[in-house]
Amino acid sequence: MSEAGRAPVERLAARAVRPTGVLLALAVPLWLALVAYAPVDAVQGIVQKILYVHVPCAFAAYLGFACTAVGGALYLWRRVEGWDRFAASAAEVGVLFCALVIATGPIWARATWGRWWSWDVRLTLTLLLFLVYLSYLLLRSFTEGSERTARFAAVYGIAGLAIVPLNYFAIDLAGGRSIHPENLQRGSLGAGMRAPFWVGVLTALLAFAHLLARRLELAVLAAREAAREASEADPHAARAGGSRP
Repeated sequence: MSEAGRAPVERLAARAVRPTGVLLALAVPLWLALVAYAPVDAVQGIVQKILYVHVPCAFAAYLGFACTAVGGALYLWRRVEGWDRFAASAAEVGVLFCALVIATGPIWARATWGRWWSWDVRLTLTLLLFLVYLSYLLLRSFTEGSERTARFAAVYGIAGLAIVPLNYFAIDLAGGRSIHPENLQRGSLGAGMRAPFWVGVLTALLAFAHLLARRLELAVLAAREAAREASEADPHAARAGGSRP
C-alpha cells in the first residue's frame, strides 16, 4: 500500500490509540463511581440508571454513522482508499454502539412499560438505523476489494445518515405520540444526575475514538498485507500502481 492511498485521518488514528486509551482508562472508573452515587429514581428505581449507558451509547452511534458518511463523501471526492477504510471502520464501531442501545433499551422498557419492546417510532427508527448499517457492513464483507464496491458503499453510507436526524427528532416529528421519553432538555436532569450523565457521554465518545483508532490501525495493517501479497503474486501489476479493479 502506497502512502498516496492513505488518508490523513489514518495517520492521526495511529497517534491517537495510546492517548485515547489512557483517557478512557481514567474516565471509566470516574464514570462508574458517579453512576454508583447518583440518586435512585423514586418511581423507576435503580433500573433508571441505564440512562447513563443507553443515551451516551446512542450519541456514540450517531457519531460513528456521521463519520461513515463523511469518510464516504471524502472517498468519492478524493478517491483515496484511506477514506474508504475510515468509513468502514467508523461503521463497525457505530454498529457496536447501536447494538448496545438496542440491548439496554428493552431492559429499561421492561421495568417501566411492562414489556420488552414496542413498535414505537423512536424504537423502530433505532432498529432501522442498526439494520441499515449492519447491511452496509455485510455488503462490504461479501464484495470487499473493488472500487465499485467502495463507491456504492460510500453512497449507501451517506444516504443512511438521513435516518440519524429522523431518529433524534422522532418524537417531535410524531407530534409527541410516543411512549419513549422525549429528548433531554436544558435543566431536565435532576440534582446529582448531570455529572454521571455528561461524564458518561464523554466516556462513550472516548471509547468510540479509541475503538475507531484501533480498528483503523488494523485496517491499515490489513491493506499493507494485502498489497504485499499482491506484489509477491504479480510484481509487475504492483509496480504499475496496485489500484483496485
